[in-house]
Amino acid sequence: MNQQIKKMTTIPHKALHLVVGLCMMGLFACAGDSNKGGRPVTEPGPSSGTALPRDTSIKLPSGFSANIVVEGFGKARHIVVAPNGVIFVKLARVKDGKGIYRLQDTNGDGKPDQVTGFGNYGGTGIAIKNGYLYASSDEEVYRYKLDAGYNVTNPDNPEKIITGLINRHQHESKSIALDNNGNIYVNIGAYSNSCQVQDRTKGSPGRKPCPILDSAGGIWQFKADQPGQTYGTGVHYATGLRNVVGLDWNTSTNTLFVMQHGRDQLHDLFPDLYDTKQSAELPAECMYELHKGSNCGWPYIYYDQFQKKKILAPEYGGDGKKAGGEDAQDPVVAFPGHLAPNALLFYTGNQFPDKYKNGAFVAFHGSWNRAPEPQKGYFVVFVPFSNGKPSGEWEVFADNFSGGPDKTASGRATYRPCGLAQGPDGSLYVTDDNKGNIWKISYSK
Repeated sequence: MNQQIKKMTTIPHKALHLVVGLCMMGLFACAGDSNKGGRPVTEPGPSSGTALPRDTSIKLPSGFSANIVVEGFGKARHIVVAPNGVIFVKLARVKDGKGIYRLQDTNGDGKPDQVTGFGNYGGTGIAIKNGYLYASSDEEVYRYKLDAGYNVTNPDNPEKIITGLINRHQHESKSIALDNNGNIYVNIGAYSNSCQVQDRTKGSPGRKPCPILDSAGGIWQFKADQPGQTYGTGVHYATGLRNVVGLDWNTSTNTLFVMQHGRDQLHDLFPDLYDTKQSAELPAECMYELHKGSNCGWPYIYYDQFQKKKILAPEYGGDGKKAGGEDAQDPVVAFPGHLAPNALLFYTGNQFPDKYKNGAFVAFHGSWNRAPEPQKGYFVVFVPFSNGKPSGEWEVFADNFSGGPDKTASGRATYRPCGLAQGPDGSLYVTDDNKGNIWKISYSK
């Protein structure tokens, strides 16, 4: 291992085994009373020989199983898995001074026994492309050179390829995706709910034109290999997107797909127009297929999944029925409101049954603002695709991360899905940024 890598913060091999061992002992000790402790019921892993504990509390379709890779690993946001199985996970906040961790299983037992930290910043975005690891803070995007074993060769001196992105501490995370033509796409979330004159204030009108859209509320495109890029050197690729945390490049269509977080508080801000039930269900959380110049309509409109149309926002004269956004595109999928989609992944592996090929997985972080209606979400869903388009109804794929119906309804979820990644064997990895668990979901006939 070269000298630069030795400088990283590394958990020693013996100490890591002790930590993992304690986690396993804690898991098995809770197997009989998981409802009391909010911990998953576990059993030994599948007969394939893996030593990872199986989490039987996660509800999956027949033939699938969920195994815990690590437990309690900080606020784990997005995740990527290298072709050799090495895992890189981005943390929202630094853990032991480091915001990115490399996890490797070197002895084949399924458990990461080499854990290495680097990067002294929190954030969300992480990706691997063409021998580089890309990672974002809430203001910058960096890239790290990888060697043949997917070790980081410049942990202390990454290239800062994008800088100066706006961060007003609302929708500040910078999620990223890369295409196959040397470009990187960055979400810059709107630092507002609906671009009111006074944000989140009852009856306050919307600003028109919305000045936020000049530097946020959309997707920007940059070069993946050019240091020091700013707004001035980037391309304003798509606009009218309140906040995108989950996005992925669809290799079958060669286009960018994103999941938007819809606006909040229709009843709180406009009680004469919306009751609490409508406010809990509206607007839809939307999946969009983007192209250069796409406009998805925020803040002037929202999408109503019941009326199946774009509705003029009340801040701009809407009444809940009046259509708007003639120049804005429609979503390709509309989900229930306030579920908080935090990851999008198009499945290209061969392990899962054929119905999953090229379809989309979406991790829903779960709602906080549906009261007095029950909270919802805290699951991973699947959308079948055919010929680059959704080909059927979405379905819940992995559920019960919350810990049970009561915890879902109250919003006191034990785990909240945040990141998704595909392993080299076609398995699906899911992160949780509440407790910091990472699961590996596998299929066997």
